[in-house]
Amino acid sequence: MSMTPQILKDTKTGMEKALESSKREFSGIRSGKASPNMLDTIRVEAYGSMVPLNQVATVSAPEPRILLVTPFDKGQAKSIEKAIRESELGLDPAHQGGVIRVPLPSMNEQRRKELVKVLHKLAEDGRIAIRHARTDARDKIKKLDGVSEDEKKHAEKDLQKLHDDFIGKLDSLLKAKEAEVMEV
Repeated sequence: MSMTPQILKDTKTGMEKALESSKREFSGIRSGKASPNMLDTIRVEAYGSMVPLNQVATVSAPEPRILLVTPFDKGQAKSIEKAIRESELGLDPAHQGGVIRVPLPSMNEQRRKELVKVLHKLAEDGRIAIRHARTDARDKIKKLDGVSEDEKKHAEKDLQKLHDDFIGKLDSLLKAKEAEVMEV
């Protein structure tokens, strides 16, 4: 029984994780349109510890430029508002009647370009993780005993194809997110 299919399977799992991670990072980058997951990276002090915002409130986007944050416990509204205001997202939340309205400021060209730079850096991190998974697998394949050179070469071809597929998927995600950020 050859080990190469298992190595490729593990590598694919590693590359999928890298892609998912990039997807999550991208979703934290703001585009012109309001999206509830824009606030996913915000952590709120609640009951003595820091927790993700979505554990203490629901977030909805009733309009293209407004987020509505509804705390599960109205007593948390002040600390949620503070966490949003102090985040790096540059938002100015307003608390009224137990609900927090978060208007999205319109973004100027300069800000959009800065965000695109951030996206490219995040994408590069994703590419590095995918390449790293490929390198690890290649090393494992080379070290296999009792496997013919042909089989190793074949496995390396499959590995390269896997790598190229995932780099392609990441580049597509990047293009789509970039278009979303630059859209006025």
